[in-house]
Amino acid sequence: MKIIIFLLFCLTGLRGLFADEIMPMARVTPEFPSVNSLAAVLMDATTGELLYIKNENYVIPPASLAKLMTIHIALNEVTAGRASLDDIVALPPESWASNQPRGSSLMFLNVGQTVTLRELILGMVIPSGNDAAVAVALHFAPSIEAFAERMNQEARNMGLIKTYFVEPSGISEFNMITALEFAQFCREYVRLHPEALQDFHTVPVFAYPTADNVAERYRNRPGTIVQYNHNPLLGTFEGTDGLKTGYINESGYNLALTAQQGNTRLISVILGATSSKTRNEDGNALFTWGFEHFHTLRPIPAPLKPLPVWKGKISEVSVIPSEQLEFTTFVERGYDMRWEASYLDPIVAPVPVGTIVGELTLYDSVGELKRLPIITTTEVEEGSFFKRLWDSIRLFFRKKD
Repeated sequence: MKIIIFLLFCLTGLRGLFADEIMPMARVTPEFPSVNSLAAVLMDATTGELLYIKNENYVIPPASLAKLMTIHIALNEVTAGRASLDDIVALPPESWASNQPRGSSLMFLNVGQTVTLRELILGMVIPSGNDAAVAVALHFAPSIEAFAERMNQEARNMGLIKTYFVEPSGISEFNMITALEFAQFCREYVRLHPEALQDFHTVPVFAYPTADNVAERYRNRPGTIVQYNHNPLLGTFEGTDGLKTGYINESGYNLALTAQQGNTRLISVILGATSSKTRNEDGNALFTWGFEHFHTLRPIPAPLKPLPVWKGKISEVSVIPSEQLEFTTFVERGYDMRWEASYLDPIVAPVPVGTIVGELTLYDSVGELKRLPIITTTEVEEGSFFKRLWDSIRLFFRKKD
């Protein structure tokens, strides 16, 4: 499998899953890290470039990684203004710790407690409470089945075809993901909820219940249980600020990670490890390799000058690059960068908005790095008959010259 990936990298120049304009790189892709887990993906979170893949389409239960989709839906409700992190969430019997399946990780919810949505999300992230996931699901849907359908609909909306959920906590072996699709999901999660990394995923300790959570008669002895963030790279690998661990017998040990160093953010998904030690070592190896060999570039070209337009109501049109320039390349590339712009000539009205009128090419000291189209920002309508006639005569003699 690694030989196939190596050949693909050499032939395509690290052509990514989403980006299609990366130019071939100046050197051979470095030797891949040793990964012992069943499936793994390493991705540039900004560009979607796939830096490493192993059994990326293998379908496997996510275990508690499923809670990230539950959190995502809850945070979407907050973003939309339909919920607040400070909302008090009812705790039906289905959410009590005593009613969770045997072997569940728990936040230790119980009858009579008062708990906020913020606390429940922390309870899903840090101790990975299945009870917290059930409480959140029943806060936003009339049943577990209805919430699972919301999870599946959200997966479809993201283009995740093989991802499937039957409940919100990950305890079921009938939930399914792939390393590739879950990396895509994590990329969207980080993009849509960047504040969640600091608010939830980097929080090291969670103490629950506190005096504020229990009935008044128990406030002197609330029975607080202190639990710690399970993320093995948090505080040990520079820049790690998410995301989630997971384990059930049917999946083995799973891990979704993200870390940022400088302008580069990477996402790693590791599935099916035979032990937590293997999972943790694979996560560390992928991030070490990724940050050592690759970085994300975001060069900003100088403003482009307006271009002359013939036979139009106006004589020039403003132009810009067709997209924001972000791409992944080797750490040796991207220094001493320069731009070259080439344009169509002549540009003749009518010219719709977004018309491609040229090409912008980025070079560094090694060679070409990236190309992208130059497009118009405004519409240029045809000018009057006399303007078109006059410009036709001018163009005729211009060609003669």
